[in-house]
Amino acid sequence: MPTFRWLPAALALTVSAVQAAEETPRDGESEYLARAAEQRCIAGETVLLAVPLPNDMKIDYDATSSRLRVFYPMQFNDLTEGWNWHPEEVAAGRDYYTFKYLPLGSTTESRSSDRLTALDGKTIEYPVEWHFDYFLAFDNPYEFYPRDAGEQTGFAAEIVLPAAAAQRLAGGDLRMAVRARLNENCLSDSTTFWKATISKPVDFTLKKRYLVGRLEEVRFTDAATGRLLARLPAGIR
Repeated sequence: MPTFRWLPAALALTVSAVQAAEETPRDGESEYLARAAEQRCIAGETVLLAVPLPNDMKIDYDATSSRLRVFYPMQFNDLTEGWNWHPEEVAAGRDYYTFKYLPLGSTTESRSSDRLTALDGKTIEYPVEWHFDYFLAFDNPYEFYPRDAGEQTGFAAEIVLPAAAAQRLAGGDLRMAVRARLNENCLSDSTTFWKATISKPVDFTLKKRYLVGRLEEVRFTDAATGRLLARLPAGIR
């Protein structure tokens, strides 16, 4: 079981009673594609989205207090798209990047191939690849953690559990989901393209796709039992 540094109690929500989860979180890619196909954005509509856990997710169990402490880091999750540039906000003591992001998933597609000719006259066949990243973009992060939290910037919870259950969760059964209230314009995307070269023979297109709204709550659940372990509502800090 991985062990990480302790989290400050000021950032943690302690949940001693395990509850049943009311609904199944939706896959971010499927949710985006369905809404994009229908051009469907309803201001105020809520959706529960599954959030994959990152490699730097921090999990720590204290056997003395029987508490599993989990921490999803958000220190560098600024959304840097042009529509989120706000230099005028800095003078007022606010963030340059108002919206933060949560990764929801990624896919890569190989789309046939093409050819280019090197200086020696040889023809090189190269793949054409498209990569799709899906995100939730939200503009109310400081309803969940302090603006000046530094390395402690992120979503934290404490869950009272037996050691065996904590070890199982840390081993792969822990899941995270978020509920978001969507904006009237809830879809955004960007495209970046890199043309194949001799040194890097691949045409690569990167598509970033965003569901846009406000974060209502963060949830941690047990994949094996379907139980809700902790709920962090907006405004808890």
